Amino acid sequence: MESIRRQNPQAALMSLEAAASSARGGFACLFSTADEYETALIAERRAQGRYIKSRSYWPLALFLGCAFVVAGSVLLFA
Repeated sequence: MESIRRQNPQAALMSLEAAASSARGGFACLFSTADEYETALIAERRAQGRYIKSRSYWPLALFLGCAFVVAGSVLLFA
């Protein structure tokens, strides 16, 4: 406290402003917009392999099953 009293008020104010500025810097966000955040998040998830398209055979199996049911119905009632 002694050193603050010995400084002139302008220097003390500048010192406090510098300390406040550096304290605010610790809370700064890396992204300026939500779009930048979402882009970085998606890029990170792609790098982890979360968005890999896996081949699903369920639609094909359901289509073939329905086709067999329709063909069986046509043959049964013909």
